[in-house]
Amino acid sequence: MQRKGGRRGKAGGQDAETVEEVLDELYTTSPAAFVARREERAAAARTAGRKEDARRIHAARRPTLAAWAANLLARARPEETRRFLELGQALRQAHRTLDPAGLKELSAQRRRIVAALSRQAAQLAGEAGHRLSQAAQREVESTLRAVLADPEAADAWAQGRLEVSLTPPSAFPSGTAATEPSRAAPEPEPAPRAKSTRTTPRTRAKDELAERRRKRQEELARAEREADRAERHLRDARAEQADAQESLRAADDELAHVRETVAAAEERLRAAHEDRDRVEQNRREAEERDRTAAHTVAEAEREARASTRKVVRLGGRAGSWDSSD
Repeated sequence: MQRKGGRRGKAGGQDAETVEEVLDELYTTSPAAFVARREERAAAARTAGRKEDARRIHAARRPTLAAWAANLLARARPEETRRFLELGQALRQAHRTLDPAGLKELSAQRRRIVAALSRQAAQLAGEAGHRLSQAAQREVESTLRAVLADPEAADAWAQGRLEVSLTPPSAFPSGTAATEPSRAAPEPEPAPRAKSTRTTPRTRAKDELAERRRKRQEELARAEREADRAERHLRDARAEQADAQESLRAADDELAHVRETVAAAEERLRAAHEDRDRVEQNRREAEERDRTAAHTVAEAEREARASTRKVVRLGGRAGSWDSSD
């Protein structure tokens, strides 16, 4: 299915991936590697000048293990996914039309298929290196039941980008009550006699008991809804915490790498300073030898000139002696 959003651009002679393709890849990446891969992809988009794509990629939240397994299932089993979505449509239609026979048959299929697909999700997760706990597998089953009951949940699961598990609405039939055969409407009771219209203490007690039970049921329903909301909030908070912890670990790893790089650079700088000191010392020694050699040369030149003058003088005297003879 073609999704909207993202752009294609030339990068190294090849079409760059759209942001939708990058998000699809991220949500099938294992949760442990999600944050590092997300930051790598966002950085690549920023480098390519695609700031909006980089923002969308960076905004992606790491899925819980159960949500990731459900995403894997939707992408790795497209034919089973299609049939499961069709079953959900049929169940919702049967519920709207109150077709007891249809509900009975479809509810039986629902139980079998939810169990089978949750096992497939656990198998896929195991093959990818992540074993699902019983709690995580129950969350996968909860997501699948929500997909059957809620069209919005079905659309979200079909996208393959769930961040947390889904919870089915409490109003959807569980498959037990709806499987009972429809009963004919009860025959109207004969009109009571005048004396039976009087409210007796026993009748009042029954009415009060029924009212208390009704109130307890309402309170229980409210408590269950609040518990569901609290559980979803807790899952979201835990997923956000896990994401933050993963970001912190990635930052720590990067900081350690930078510190190693700095330490290596400082070591190279120290060695360079030692080399500089050694070369400067060699140069000072060479200058000293040059000065000594220059002094020696000057002395030798003076001695040579003196010797030459002496030779000249002696040569002149020898000539005068020869003339006098």
